[in-house]
Amino acid sequence: MIELAVIGGGPAGLTAALYAARAGRSVAVFEGSGFGGQITLSPLVENYPGLGAVSGMELGDRMYAQAEAAGAELTFSGVQRIERNTDGTFLLETEDGPVSARAVIYAAGAKPRTLGLPGEEELVGRGVSYCALCDGPFFDGQGVAVAGGGNTAFQDALYLADICRHVTLIHRRDSFRADPILVAQAAERGNLTLLPSTVVEGLESAGGRLSGLMLRNTETGEASHLPVSALFQAVGQLPESRLAQALGVPVDEAGFIAAGENCATPVPGVFAAGDIRAKGVRQLTTACADGAVAALAACRICSQRA
Repeated sequence: MIELAVIGGGPAGLTAALYAARAGRSVAVFEGSGFGGQITLSPLVENYPGLGAVSGMELGDRMYAQAEAAGAELTFSGVQRIERNTDGTFLLETEDGPVSARAVIYAAGAKPRTLGLPGEEELVGRGVSYCALCDGPFFDGQGVAVAGGGNTAFQDALYLADICRHVTLIHRRDSFRADPILVAQAAERGNLTLLPSTVVEGLESAGGRLSGLMLRNTETGEASHLPVSALFQAVGQLPESRLAQALGVPVDEAGFIAAGENCATPVPGVFAAGDIRAKGVRQLTTACADGAVAALAACRICSQRA
């Protein structure tokens, strides 16, 4: 039996593993796809304190190496099922067999909801982005677009309007779901255009980078072309909370785990960290903070169950 099982090898999971290993706990991280999480898709990270500019891939590699050097076991093995034993410990069914643990940190993350367009995946990091705060500064003085009609989309558009030459917000419905005050603020910005009843039907590229969008008005059927350097997608997140829900961990209406700032869930011994946790800000720094908080709390649980 190990003391701590971490599900998910993104920044939150790797930070949790680092802190737990440095605390002298036996810890294993289970990641079925690739370590580093979504940050590895960012060509350049400039907002992580103390590092300056670094590629997301390099940052993910550094986090992996640091956790491994501290003594954490990092395995490319996905978790298929979790159950809680009568004594409060946990049994994880992994791709490499069963593992028992005294506590679990669930850091499986969330993935952006995509538009499902041809060539979209190939253009991620080359003009297609899911994080305006992360990548917006790369398009200083250029024309960009935001897809979405909720609060996140409008907040992104307003943020980008302070950086970019022009921002076009595209929404498939004829009305916006965002708070009226955000819609009013956007309407007042001279370099921000709102395009309701419009969908993105295609992506154009030049030199391996996004160069424009093919649009269609859903009411008139009229097609149009919009030259842009970037498309920021804000159409929702898909949390990877299925395994946690099966364990009885409560989630909100969107599927994110309802855990407070202490990262503890109502299920004793289970903690949620990173983008999977219901919260207002999902950034690299907040994911790492969650990992540290969850790890220290989980270590206390492990001491009680030793």
